[in-house]
Amino acid sequence: MTSVVFMGTPEFAAVILKGLIKSNYHIKAVVTQPDRYTGRKHKLTASPVKQVALENKIKVLQPEKIAGSTELEQVVALAPDLIVTAAFGQFLPNKLIEAAKVGAINVHGSLLPKYRGGAPVQYAIMNGEKKTGVTIIFMIKKMDAGDMLAQAELPITKTDDTGTIFEKMSILGRDLLLKTIPNLIADKIQAKPQNDADVTFSPIITPEQEELHLNQKAQELDWKIRALRPAPGAYFKMFNGKRTKLWQITPLEEKTALEAGCVVAVDKHQLKIAAAEGTVYQVDVIQPAGKPRMKVTDYLNGVGQNIQLGQKVIENDK
Repeated sequence: MTSVVFMGTPEFAAVILKGLIKSNYHIKAVVTQPDRYTGRKHKLTASPVKQVALENKIKVLQPEKIAGSTELEQVVALAPDLIVTAAFGQFLPNKLIEAAKVGAINVHGSLLPKYRGGAPVQYAIMNGEKKTGVTIIFMIKKMDAGDMLAQAELPITKTDDTGTIFEKMSILGRDLLLKTIPNLIADKIQAKPQNDADVTFSPIITPEQEELHLNQKAQELDWKIRALRPAPGAYFKMFNGKRTKLWQITPLEEKTALEAGCVVAVDKHQLKIAAAEGTVYQVDVIQPAGKPRMKVTDYLNGVGQNIQLGQKVIENDK
């Protein structure tokens, strides 16, 4: 029976771990991030991967940092056939990579060599890509740069956001991994080097990137809003500089001569706002500062009831 040490943290990785367990791989240990305080109640919470491991009575290791840790030595001592990582979020030391008898492999959420890094799904949506996918690579001590073992594509629809893509991608990654491992064990795969000329990067999203801007067209705003949904969300500075999150908009075909940030149409049931280059979008779900998110109808009947046609509701960029 092929033995595995699995390394990952979020739900994306948990789905893949469940697939390995169901397929009867011998999971010698799971390495995941330490428990974190989450939610409004600040409750100490185990990662989705840890929860799956505990449910299946699998040994759990939780180093804050794997390099130089006692947990690294424990994994090395286990001498697994494979180390499999999925959204683990740390570089693996060479000593750890070399501990796997067959190899250390990573399930990465992009069509490498595009979008190496920690936020590949967000950048794919934000940049208006029509597709993304999963690539399985050998791990090396360089971020997402190892030779490719397998790849599968996933379309990005007009309604997809980071949450829905991760749900679909976890299934795609699980299935691709389960097809790849037997061929890897049997030495039937010719690994393919990545083309350095095609490399792009997707660093972790910063708080500054959460802000929307008046120089963005309606479609670009939609891409960014969906890229940052379900978290952390994207916002405009509206009404005296208060942060107002837009959770869902619809880019429209119509054009306007109004300045970006001005109200193109408003009544009890709709709010249309001008974006860059005369483009227009309809606001569908909004979250005023200090309020819960709400449908635009509820917003217009409450907080936004005094909005007027032609009004500049979004502040100029500073």
